[in-house]
Formats: sequence, structure tokens, C-alpha cells
Amino acid sequence: MAEETEKKYITNEDLKKHNKSGDLWIAIQGKVYNVSDWIKTHPGGDTVILNLVGQDVTDAFIAFHPGTAWHHLDNLFTGYHIRDFQVSEVSRDYRRMAAEFRKLGLFENKGHVTLYTLAFVAAMFVGVLYGVLACTSVFAHQIAAALLGLLWIQSAYIGHDSGHYVIMSNKSYNRFAQLLSGNCLTGISIAWWKWTHNAHHLACNSLDYDPDLQHIPVFAVSTKFFNSLTSRFYDRKLTFDPVARFLISYQHFTYYPVMCFGRINLFIQTFLLLFSKREVPDRALNFAGILVFWTWFPLLVSCLPNWPERFLFVFTSFTVTALQHIQFTLNHFAADVYVGPPTGSDWFEKQAAGTIDISCRSYMDWFFGGLQFQLEHHLFPRLPRCHLRKVSPVVQELCKKHNLPYRSMSWFEANVLTINTLKTAAYQARDAANPVVKNLVWEALNTHG
Repeated sequence: MAEETEKKYITNEDLKKHNKSGDLWIAIQGKVYNVSDWIKTHPGGDTVILNLVGQDVTDAFIAFHPGTAWHHLDNLFTGYHIRDFQVSEVSRDYRRMAAEFRKLGLFENKGHVTLYTLAFVAAMFVGVLYGVLACTSVFAHQIAAALLGLLWIQSAYIGHDSGHYVIMSNKSYNRFAQLLSGNCLTGISIAWWKWTHNAHHLACNSLDYDPDLQHIPVFAVSTKFFNSLTSRFYDRKLTFDPVARFLISYQHFTYYPVMCFGRINLFIQTFLLLFSKREVPDRALNFAGILVFWTWFPLLVSCLPNWPERFLFVFTSFTVTALQHIQFTLNHFAADVYVGPPTGSDWFEKQAAGTIDISCRSYMDWFFGGLQFQLEHHLFPRLPRCHLRKVSPVVQELCKKHNLPYRSMSWFEANVLTINTLKTAAYQARDAANPVVKNLVWEALNTHG
């Protein structure tokens, strides 16, 4: 009893006041921590912390961190506890579920997915080289191009997995796998991916905080974008101008063609970040990896006999990879959206509302990289993909218990729903009553796809 009276307390309202640079506090399980200095070296970047400062972040902390991370909190403890600390029933069940998965060893048991995928990628790379260098027919070159597209898809999954948890025997090898699968093989910086992807996970389907929904002037999944929202991620206005109105008016027609060239925008975003003044972890290594890609890929294309074949090779490889870009958008474009920052008190609810699963046979898990279980992945981003199908029924039951959406549909159904979402916004964009502002064409170069 005496120990209880010695504790220092603040309220949630007091906690909210500590949300300015140099004064950043968060709460985890009722204890208050000062992350003002830690934010500078936080492995997940500063954006994820800045979006949740002044709040209880227990669920998000559990989702993103291994058990060893709890020991680091002691050095950040302010000595304060939250007096009006409360936990919702949804959060209680979520934390029990996470604890049960941990006891079962699911987070540590990664299976052999990485080994199989790396072997598959290596075999496809050999196939690409053989098709381009040893074959002379256009058909063989097109097969090689399609293989390259599949290679990029599978390599991206390795980069994705290694960004969420250690897929190799140690962190150094894990970083090597990231740079190899991301920068060297796909030409997309792992630093850029981490920066945007962590923000996406934390602010899932927030129109102004989630970069994965901010595609003005090409796409708009909600009419709320017509108010020229300010992106809190990019720190600039997403201007709904005449160019945006025109492009969005036909977005349900341009959706698939744009996906075919989505990689070009990702290349641009990589260079924009690496050449920016922003602090980029391992900038030199990221540049080196990108240089590797822009050495082998142009050389490979140059080995083709003429320019028409070279163009067709690049186009085919990009088109095959578009399947992955489409998959990512199917998971979120037609789900619920909101405006404003993420909140720590409704972690499970926001993830359930903002995601759509794609149902498929188990033999197609390799193609989707486990991300067809989008809600399961968002709730447990550190869970290896080989376990996502296993935990899906448990997640479904929890959603049913708390009357939360669990949307799972076929690839075809998800495409229809996404196109209808884009079509609805497109028709609204054509409405002359919606005001537009000054034309800013350069916005297209600052919106990643």
C-alpha cells in the first residue's frame, strides 16, 4: 500500500500536452516514458513515434516490437503512471492473443520460407540471364521478361519480411538480405520502403497520415481529397487542381495502365529520398545497392538485339510486377478511410476497418507473399508469413466477438470493389460544384505509388 502511495501520477490529459519537439512522452501499460532523445535513434524512424506522442501506445508497441524491446523502456521511464489508465475489451483480447502466439513460439519459428524464396529468386535470375543471353527468339526474351517480373515480386516479399522481423540468423545478415532483395535486385531503396511502410502500418487508411493512400493527382479513393488535404507525412498540400480533377475523373479506366508503370514512380521516390536532406539510415549502402541495380539491369536490357525488343522486355517485366502493385491497392483502396492522426486506443479497430483480405488456396500463398492475410499481417507485423493462415481463424473469431469487420474476398471480387470505389470518386470529381485550385503539375513527381 505504501508503495502505491509513493507512485507519481498524471492523467491522460496531462500526457497529451507532451507532444512537442524536445518534449515527447508516450504511455505503455500505464507507465509514462520520455522518448524525446530516443526518437533520434529509433530503428523504426521518427514518423511512427511523432504520430502517436501524447498517447497510450501499448497495442502498437506490442505489434511492432519483440519481447527484448521491453527491457529498453526502463531507461526512458519518467517515474509517472497514468491515473485514469483503462484498457478496452478489444485491446485486452488482442494482447492475450499476442501473448498466446508468443508462448507458442510463432514469432520466432520462421519455417524455411526465406530459404525457399531466395532459392526461387536465384533460379529465376539464372533463367532471366539464360533467356536474354543464350536465346535469340522474341518469345524466349518475353519469357525472361515475365520471369524478371516474378523475380521482382518475390524479392520484394523478402525485403518486406526482413523489414518487419529478422529473417536471417542475425541482424547483419538481415540487413544484407534487405539491401540485396530491395536495392540491388529491384532498384527500390529499403530505406524509402521502411520510411513509408512503417507510417502506413501505424496510420492505416488515414487520408492525411497514410502515404499509401496519397496518390493525388492520379488517384483519389475518397472525395475528401477534393478539399486539398494536407499530407502530414509529406508535409505538403495534396492539391485538387484541374489536372487532378481530369485524371481522377477517369481513374477507374486508368487504374490498370498506371499500375503497369508503377515501378517508374517507385524509382523516382527512391531517388527523391536518397538525394533529400532528410536523415536516411545507411544512405551510402542504399546508394551502393541502387548503383548495383542500375548497372546490371541496363546492361541486361542492352544485350537484347534491338530497341523494340528492349522496350517490350521492360514493358513486360513492369506489367507482370504490376500484379503486386494491384494486390497492395486491393488490400486498402476499398476499405474504410478516415481523416486525422492514428490513435493508440483503437489499434485493433482501425486495422480491421482499413484492410481487406484476399481469399485464395494455400498453394497460392507464395504468389501473395502472405499479404493476402492483410488484417492478420497488420495486427501482427512481426509474425512470419508461414503462420498467417494458421492464425486467421482466431482473428476472425475476435472480430466476430467485438462486431468488427473482417473482409475477405476473392481476387476478382476485390478488383470489382476497388474499381467501383474509384468510379464513385471519379463521378464526384466530374461535378463542377467541387472547387479546384491552382494547377500544380509537379505534385505527380512527389506522390509515390
